[in-house]
This record gives sequence, structure tokens and C-alpha cells, in this order.
Amino acid sequence: MQGRHEKIIYENDRGQRVEIAYSFPYFLQQLLGADGTDADITKVKGVGQDGSTVTNVNLADRELRVLASIKGDTKEEIAKHRAKLLQVFNPKVKGWLQYEYGDTKRRIRCQVEKAPVFSKQNRSFKYQDFLIDLLCPNPFWQDEFETSKEIITWIGGMTFPLKLPTAFATKGPKIINIRNDGDVEAPVKIEFHGPATNPKIENNGEFIKVNRTILQDDVLTITTEFGNKRVEINGENAFNWIDLDSVFWQLQPGDNVIEYTSDDEVEDATVKVIYKNRYLGV
Repeated sequence: MQGRHEKIIYENDRGQRVEIAYSFPYFLQQLLGADGTDADITKVKGVGQDGSTVTNVNLADRELRVLASIKGDTKEEIAKHRAKLLQVFNPKVKGWLQYEYGDTKRRIRCQVEKAPVFSKQNRSFKYQDFLIDLLCPNPFWQDEFETSKEIITWIGGMTFPLKLPTAFATKGPKIINIRNDGDVEAPVKIEFHGPATNPKIENNGEFIKVNRTILQDDVLTITTEFGNKRVEINGENAFNWIDLDSVFWQLQPGDNVIEYTSDDEVEDATVKVIYKNRYLGV
């Protein structure tokens, strides 16, 4: 076991957490389901066709099983460790599971499907095996931290020692490349920091446009995640501002050419594109 680095950290939405690794009191035996995602394949077969035609592929929910052991010197200590597991892995509270394997760290959103089930080992009361079943409706593992890329339309320039300090700004690049190093598309959160008149941000031919003027202190946030699409101005709903031809695009695997435009080219707006890579397994 020396030098082996593998552990899971589970934290529920109440902020309660537990670490299960190659150390006690919670010793990790195995995490099942971290790879090998099942796919639901839709097929059609034409008259006289050899084989079939695949029309759609959807990934199934990811099911994880944690196999581990508790160690304690007294029955009271064992009972304390059991109580903590039951508290943290509460089926009524969702959470995040982080899996570390070597230098790789990935996270996934989970729902406890079966709370900890304990099995006493015959050799001693000091050891107890347990298992926990988790359901992940979104089957993709994600990066531990978000990645943020900025488009700054005007950049402060040189300052000259005149009677009054004078600064000359220069145009910033409005086209950037964002590389998605994950296995699948990655939804984004886009933040427009005003001022901006009818801002539009495009990715490889698909665009999101806002038919509205964003003022100096305004922050418009657009989220493109499936099932969680949102448009908010300073925290308030602004979905009706979106141009009807807009597409809530996501970052494709590989390179993505992102371009920002607006109806007033001299406004000093800032745009942030925030995302996490998604992976099929660890």
C-alpha cells in the first residue's frame, strides 16, 4: 500500500464531509463505476436494410459503489464513525464526490441511493466493512476547479507625465481561442460586464445575442447548461432579452474560436467565459 494515492472525499450540501482513503478510520477498498459509462442507443431499421442505423446516443446515469472499512479501538469509537457516515451520506441531501487517483482529481454530482450498509467482520469488533451506493444523474466527471477566460475590449495604455495624468487605451482582442480538453461538450457561464450595446458572443458559427444595452455597473450572466439555462441581469431574470435566433452553445472538445461583438465598438466591456471540462471516466 505504500505510495498508493487513491481516495474519495464526499461533501453534502450541508457542508458535512468525510474522507475515505488508504488510511483509517475510513479505509477505501474499492470505488466501482468510476469508468465504463453505459450508453442508451436509439436505432432504426429500414425495410431490407442489413443491420440498422443509429439515430441517437445518450449516456445513462452513472452508478457508483463505495466499498470500504471502519477501524476503531472500542465499540464506542466504531459507533461514532458509523454515525458520522450515516449523517454525511444522507439520502435526503445531495452532494459532490471528489475522486483522486494519482495526480488526477475529478468531481461528480451525486445523490445517495443507498445509505451506508455495515457488515461486521468475524475476526474482531474493531473492523466493520460498509458499502454506499450513489446515483449520478449527470454521468460526467468534472474538473476540480472552474476555468475562466476573458475578452477585454479596451486595455489601458501608456500614461504620459502631462500637467494632468493622461492615459491612452488600446483595443483589446475580441477573438480568443478556448480549448476544451474534456471528452464531451462543456456548458459555459458567460458574464458580460457593461457597458455594452446589444452584445453578441459567437462560437464556431453559433451565437448568443442580447437585445439590450447593459450599463456601466451591470453584470449580465448567461448559463448554457442543459436543464439549467438561465439569463440574469444583476441577479434578476432577463430571459426575454435574448435574441430569438440565439443558440445556447457549449464548448466542443478541442479548439473553440470565441468572438465578441456589439453595436458600439468603443465601449470598454469585459466578457468572461467560465467552464469546467467534462470526462467520461477517471
